[in-house]
Amino acid sequence: MEDGNMELKEIQTLEGHSDRVWSLAWNPATGTSNNPPVLASCSGDKTVRIWEQTPSNGLWNCKAVLDETHTRTVRSCAWSPCGKLLATSSFDATTAIWENIGGDFECVSTLEGHENEVKSVSWNASGSLLATCSRDKTVWIWEVMPGNEFECVSVLQGHTQDVKMVKWHPTMDVLFSCSYDNTVKVWAEDGTGDWHCAQTLGESNNGHSSTVWALAFNAEGNRMVTCSDDLTLKIWETDVGGMQSSNDLASWHHLCTLSGYHDRTIFSVHWSREGIIASGAADDALRFFVESNDGLVDGPSYKLLLKREKAHDMDINSVQWGPKETRLLASTSDDGTIKIWELATLT
Repeated sequence: MEDGNMELKEIQTLEGHSDRVWSLAWNPATGTSNNPPVLASCSGDKTVRIWEQTPSNGLWNCKAVLDETHTRTVRSCAWSPCGKLLATSSFDATTAIWENIGGDFECVSTLEGHENEVKSVSWNASGSLLATCSRDKTVWIWEVMPGNEFECVSVLQGHTQDVKMVKWHPTMDVLFSCSYDNTVKVWAEDGTGDWHCAQTLGESNNGHSSTVWALAFNAEGNRMVTCSDDLTLKIWETDVGGMQSSNDLASWHHLCTLSGYHDRTIFSVHWSREGIIASGAADDALRFFVESNDGLVDGPSYKLLLKREKAHDMDINSVQWGPKETRLLASTSDDGTIKIWELATLT
């Protein structure tokens, strides 16, 4: 992946939402030869839309609109690892669980407890735990019980402001949250069912100086990228081997900071399975970064692979790489659209 031999192709613009599109999620069980890719999007219009690619012509179509459940903005959505359940979190203070039953999506459970807007929802790798976070400054961990029942097993208090995002580690049951309080917190279970904050990444340890909007992991799970209102992306690293072999969590440390690439708030970041970082921001632009192999004397660094100005007409709220090894990326925006892109090699 050398500079200049990659291009970003706009495949399709998906229209249908009547308000800003906040977030999207690719169904991880789709995207195989006999199972076309499916994604969900959620919006300020209080609905969730399910989109599917038609194999014959490659075009995306809206297959379902999930409405009449949330009464306010739907801020976040996430598929369970098996792809059967979709969790949606809303400003109405609830998280809804949807099940695909014979092609129709039914709301099979509603998770209540947060005092106000639920900002993000995330499943752990095995699908046995769900995390939610809210403007009420708390992070809740829910255990998935038989019969689509969800039991809150822990309410995590530690953030001093609105919690913007929760994300489980890809290989371990360790939870990460980022907040308006400028920090990322790492939460772990102590073996007896009690969850605690194992580490806080703040400005004092090379962290962000303003709101942390999102975080993502590389495929191996030994690196994390965070993005912020301070206009930077930060790469963090840990020893995953050390993490798995003992109850003592190996700590995360700052590796490098990418600055000067976006000139407005960076709202979203995602790491592809082959190591490409995508970022989307309030400057309406997309940026792509890869690890740089030169200058290893100073340790690892990352370089700009590609940029796309005016990828959307308004703020970009979410960027997500497709499942499997495809180079498909989807982005959502305040302009009310979802765009499907392909990162292609110039031939």
